[in-house]
Amino acid sequence: MGNIKTVKVNDCEIGGDRFIFMAGPCSVESEEQIMKIATLLDELKIHILRGGAFKPRTSPVAFQGLGLEGLKLLRKAADKYKLLVVTEVMDTKDISLISEYADILQVGTRNMFNYSLLKELGKARKAVLLKRSFMATIEEYVMASEYILQGGNEDLIYCERGIRTFMKETRFTLDISAIPLIKQMTNRPVIIDPSHATGIRSLILPMTKAGLVTGASGAMIEVHPDPDKALSDGAQSLNLNQFRAVIEEVRKLENQIKASD
Repeated sequence: MGNIKTVKVNDCEIGGDRFIFMAGPCSVESEEQIMKIATLLDELKIHILRGGAFKPRTSPVAFQGLGLEGLKLLRKAADKYKLLVVTEVMDTKDISLISEYADILQVGTRNMFNYSLLKELGKARKAVLLKRSFMATIEEYVMASEYILQGGNEDLIYCERGIRTFMKETRFTLDISAIPLIKQMTNRPVIIDPSHATGIRSLILPMTKAGLVTGASGAMIEVHPDPDKALSDGAQSLNLNQFRAVIEEVRKLENQIKASD
């Protein structure tokens, strides 16, 4: 995977020798939902639970998340199975609250240009997962990350989650070339989000494999017990069995790559 600066959160190393997964629902909907997913992550030896508690949506009438209750459910599920939590922070006033429940603070695509938020996260003592804006150049993305780094927070993870192009067949276009380029420019781990990049669950496996081959340190994947009934982003979410199959295939490819080195 290359000699890059790793980010260690408790016992989980991002950017090390293993391809890591962050998985969970787009939005936390209920205790039953999040516990089912956390149980599967524990079974598959996946250490990072993702889920949205405060959800920025295109439509103001769409489901906006459970807020504080969602944070509590994430932490409860994570503590039961000794998992880490990654969830999105959208406002400077929420950093302290979310830091009480999350191990990694996520900056979503809409907030990559929110420099006030990035400056405050630079002061935080939590790892930060910075998603690339769907309309940002790589230079703009790297410069945005400098707001965090210059604040003194070195625990930074980049996430390529797709950019807006002329393509209509997918939600966005996963920029595979960005993975090795950002690593060369920053010497830090880059993960991918094939769920948001494609918007199509059948493309998650091939895009995750592509990320692995091109040097990504991991993938963030959306999982839901019943995607067709999900309150947000069901079309890009895998059910539990589909997710298990993806993990098996990606780990098989990872082992093949390691064996050939």
